[in-house]
Amino acid sequence: MIDLYYWTTPNGHKITLFLEEAGLPYTIFPINIGKGEQFQPHFLDIAPNNRIPAIIDRAPADGGEPVSLFESGAILLYLADKTRKFIPGTLRGRADVLQWLFWQMGGLGPMAGQNHHFNTYAQDKIPYAIDRYVRETGRLYGVLNKRLADREFIAGDYSIADMACYPWIVPHERQSQNLDDFPHLKRWFDAIAARPATLRAYEKAQQINALPSVGDEESRKILFGQNAGTVK
Repeated sequence: MIDLYYWTTPNGHKITLFLEEAGLPYTIFPINIGKGEQFQPHFLDIAPNNRIPAIIDRAPADGGEPVSLFESGAILLYLADKTRKFIPGTLRGRADVLQWLFWQMGGLGPMAGQNHHFNTYAQDKIPYAIDRYVRETGRLYGVLNKRLADREFIAGDYSIADMACYPWIVPHERQSQNLDDFPHLKRWFDAIAARPATLRAYEKAQQINALPSVGDEESRKILFGQNAGTVK
């Protein structure tokens, strides 16, 4: 039913988490971003921003032609609406989930991503940049920790907000964060890590790309050397 164009990144993991939780049938089409497969014409037809993940829903709820989407947050929301799972049906409950989904998309993901880049991938280690993004990542962990002080999951029940945030917390050590400093977040993190759907999703990731890394100069150029001229 769902074609998933995927690679083993936090944004990719969001979608496998949902699909495993919801029990939707899906087929993974690996897009090896280190080899430049995200620039293949057939993928750009689905994902014009040349980023994973993307999906094609071949059985949309309206019974019409297949629906293609890119952007992980948009995909999570679409799938939640399609299945009526992992998002509340009430106005206030839905708004609560959406604000935290957007918080991840606009804050936790981009800031942790820059943390990864300057801490791990950048050949020139710039202390100001490293400190800037490590501190901001820590601040965002603090926001999430405070939010979880009086509730099991981010918006009460397990939802797409949790699925969006969890994969960005998985590489906490690489982000120079200690989960023991954030006890409510740690409790939440451990609970999600133990869910059977989470275990299945990350097992599939291991089968596709057991050692995710940027291991050579060609991969670095592909991933970090893009500009306006690469958009064709």
